[in-house]
Amino acid sequence: MPSGAVSPVPISMHASSTLTLSIPSKMEGHGEMGLFQENFDPSMIARMRDDGYESRSGSDNVEGASGDDQDAGDDQRPKKKKYHRHTPQQIQELEAFFKECPHPDEKQRLELSRRLGLETKQIKFWFQNRRTQMKTQLERHDHIILKQEYEKLKNDNDALRTAMANPVCNSCGGPAIPGQISFDDHQLRIENARLKDELNRICTLANKFLGRPISSIPIPSSNSSFDLVVGRNGIGGTPLTMGLDLGNGFLSTTSSAMSLSKPPLGLMDHEASINRSMLVNLALTAMDELIKMAHTDSPLWIKSFDGGKEILNLEEYSRTFSPCIGTKPTGFVTEATRDVGMVMINSLTLVDALMDEAQWKQMFPCTIARAATIDMISSGVAGIRNGALHVMHAELQVLSPLVPVRQLKFLRFCKQQAQGVWAVVDVSLDISQESTKANPLVSCRRLPSGFVVQDMSNGYSKVTWVEHSEYDESSIHPLYRPFISSGMGFGAQRWVATLQRQCEFLAILMPSSLPKEDPTALNLAGRTSMLQLAQRMTDNFCSGVCASTARKWDTLRVGNVGEDVRVMTRKNLDDPGEPPGIVLSAATSIWMPVAQQRLFDFLRDDRLRSEWDILSTGRPIQEMIHIAKGHKHGNCVSLLRGSPTTANESSMLILQETWTDASGSLVVYAPVDIPSINVVMAGGDPAYVALLPSGFAILPDERSGNCDGAMSKAGENVTDGGGGCLLTVGFQILLDSQPTAKLTVESVETVNNLITCTIQKIKAALKLT
Repeated sequence: MPSGAVSPVPISMHASSTLTLSIPSKMEGHGEMGLFQENFDPSMIARMRDDGYESRSGSDNVEGASGDDQDAGDDQRPKKKKYHRHTPQQIQELEAFFKECPHPDEKQRLELSRRLGLETKQIKFWFQNRRTQMKTQLERHDHIILKQEYEKLKNDNDALRTAMANPVCNSCGGPAIPGQISFDDHQLRIENARLKDELNRICTLANKFLGRPISSIPIPSSNSSFDLVVGRNGIGGTPLTMGLDLGNGFLSTTSSAMSLSKPPLGLMDHEASINRSMLVNLALTAMDELIKMAHTDSPLWIKSFDGGKEILNLEEYSRTFSPCIGTKPTGFVTEATRDVGMVMINSLTLVDALMDEAQWKQMFPCTIARAATIDMISSGVAGIRNGALHVMHAELQVLSPLVPVRQLKFLRFCKQQAQGVWAVVDVSLDISQESTKANPLVSCRRLPSGFVVQDMSNGYSKVTWVEHSEYDESSIHPLYRPFISSGMGFGAQRWVATLQRQCEFLAILMPSSLPKEDPTALNLAGRTSMLQLAQRMTDNFCSGVCASTARKWDTLRVGNVGEDVRVMTRKNLDDPGEPPGIVLSAATSIWMPVAQQRLFDFLRDDRLRSEWDILSTGRPIQEMIHIAKGHKHGNCVSLLRGSPTTANESSMLILQETWTDASGSLVVYAPVDIPSINVVMAGGDPAYVALLPSGFAILPDERSGNCDGAMSKAGENVTDGGGGCLLTVGFQILLDSQPTAKLTVESVETVNNLITCTIQKIKAALKLT
């Protein structure tokens, strides 16, 4: 090859993933080092050639001298330089090794010398020259790029100076008013500084919110689907969106999220963003309080005098925590409980159920009358619930007309504490300024409450539940005040007991649990339809007793009806789940000097039904269908058949659901027509079966004797050692099939007499009178 020619570039250099010295015609990116940027000037090639630059890839080597170690004295006559040209095969081997190791040691140089037939000195000089050559290339390229950028900035600067010297009005095209541009620029600088401060504050909150650091804040592209949504409609204003590098993923977005480029961040309402930041701070504070209160060895809890229940140490609590939602309103009392239990469910499934309002309501039937998600501030990270923050509304109920429904507006925050350990906390939003006698939302405030769940090795989970509320005791009937203040009505024990019962029910609902040996048993579709029908029946019964907003009832005031009896009515026009016409609901609660379990066993016993059920008219009752809802025999859905006693009577079918746990017992029933129930047992839609449920709710009351003279008549005593109980009786009847019919006093007295007569029959059967 002529001495002036440029040596060919080896193929291995084109294939290098970390360094590319070739210059394709399309000016592609220079590997991972990014030597050729998008603003590279193609004329660079000509400039490089004009400067005499040639890429030899180290093919020419000066034998006996190099730029690194030529140190001959000036007085010595310089030797004639002797050049040695490597073969293409040698260059290819050297380039491949240089890509892996630019600085070979002595042992590696000896190995290359042996393999390529070169002296170790030649190998050393080749690598020195190759490193020098690369350094020169990079410096020359950087110089060209910087020069181009300098020229571009200089041109931009000249254009700006010209524009500032001759300002033009955008509206009319004439000369602008002096000082107008400077004023706008000043306002933009102020707005930019405010937005930067807001962005930094939101990022700090998000870091604390997720429990992991943010390494950087990249600006996402316009088509990026990874945005952090801090707030949606319901809390106020336009969503704030930004991409956050969280390592494992991004805080997921909702459909209303917007990228940074549309609209700009500056259009976000400032007051709304402050409100969202306050909600995030409140959620973090509430979570911290819940974790401390759920700790097993926490000094916040002390044992009661009898060594049973735990009682919140209010002095220690006030020293440990500052009020996160304001001070306790005047007249409110505190209710705080904690309970621990094992449940047949894993932590992730339980968390998913509670973060979905529909599943949450199904998991706690008879406790949650209504639930709705008002706003989803965050749905979690990387497809799981970690960091999920919702604003919710719920109605909590105790099955008695003497206890008002608790309507709550609260934050629900979910956070993973460790592998297999999750926590979900609820805290009421401070709405004390909205307090009015007509507003039920302020009759109760839920301080940080919730649960910590931990997976166990046997497939169960350990749940530690904390309930902490402040409520207006004056709105509760004196009969139920001790029961509610003890925490048995809305406390942790009820939540844990209900959760255990429902998890047991879900476990036995699997297809494998069907009794295959029984040919008369329902198939899975029929059993599911029956359970759905029973659940709707129970929900309707609870709404009639508690007067929740789940169904629209109108309360009646009738002078000759007892003050402890709640009478309500509603007109059904188009609901297929009820017969059309005027429906009347009546319910009352009394104290019974008999244990909860004994009363429950009596009411669910088919053989004793004729002793209290006026509607059965003395017919013998037989169970036709039995669907278990737990290991206890009393937790089930049944289809009962009342046999006719005369030739003129027809058979009567009754759908009944019963269950019992530590929090209470329930017996709900409703007559059903034979054609409709046959469709349901075959797996048909249960929504079209008309039901008017009646039944009993039994709540435990460990106190014996009387209480404030409100429980029982003088001289009534407990008949066994299990204490008394609180019995609620509720009936729903169809007064008239015409919705336009007039409601009469006689009709109200009829249902009131029905309740009174039923209670008297129960007392007589149990020999309580």
